[in-house]
Amino acid sequence: MKAIVFGGSGFIGSYVVDELSRRNHDVIIADIKESKYRSGNQRFVRCDILDKDLVDLVVTDDVKIVYNFAGLADLNEAMHAPIQTMSLNVMGNLNILEACKNKSVERMVYASSAYAFSRKGSFYGISKHTSEKLTEEYYNRYGLPYTIVRYGSLYGDRADQHNYIHNILIAALRDHKLVIKGGAEDVREYIHAKDAARLSVDIIEDAAYRNEHIVLTGFEKMRRRELFQMIKEIIGDSVTLEYSEETQEGHYNVTPYAFHPDLAKKLIANPFIDMGQGLVECIKHVNAAIEGSNG
Repeated sequence: MKAIVFGGSGFIGSYVVDELSRRNHDVIIADIKESKYRSGNQRFVRCDILDKDLVDLVVTDDVKIVYNFAGLADLNEAMHAPIQTMSLNVMGNLNILEACKNKSVERMVYASSAYAFSRKGSFYGISKHTSEKLTEEYYNRYGLPYTIVRYGSLYGDRADQHNYIHNILIAALRDHKLVIKGGAEDVREYIHAKDAARLSVDIIEDAAYRNEHIVLTGFEKMRRRELFQMIKEIIGDSVTLEYSEETQEGHYNVTPYAFHPDLAKKLIANPFIDMGQGLVECIKHVNAAIEGSNG
């Protein structure tokens, strides 16, 4: 099928592009910047999702699958930028929905977040919740099929400064210090972006996920102190651990979920990338980047 990935140059989007290509789908990357991971027959179109007319031109009549990974994805940044957050994450998605509604699109996949129905997450969570409801209403009103994917805690070697694990690996390698801010007992279910991408393509190849809400998180629960200890053991004793009383505003402790009647199905990658092995690969990439900047 012909698929467009808005935000296909980014972290999770670039992995999804590669997985689509691996399964012989015809892929177009639509982003404001060209992907450094682009390969093979993957095509690139420069597109700002806030440009409604351009988005409409990009979604041609032969497109069957549309993914939207574009927008503001950093919760900490979003808390201090409500106008930018709502503009990119809501109006940008609305422009894509408008472009899809009168075309032959068979599935619109919206990249949401575990914060969409959380009491945490500030403007970021609100923007994701709003876009979920808009996506659902475009099906109710115009018959545009969708799948809403709520991504959990992602990590991977293509991550940037907006990713939590990427930032703590930089601190560990460059400063030889890890500072645990917030609760050391906070729990996350980390999933490698490559595993999340594989599941993100599985859902378009199975009609069972049509007009469904899917949760993609890792298989194993890990406390923050366990994550930091694992990184310390992988890198070596040169890394020190420190605890800070500073809290992380807007973040959850154990679960992002608040009671709501809308339920989502959870998908688990099987097989999946082991957390330790995944961290080793991330550390290699971060270390190479640090050495390159110093050289």
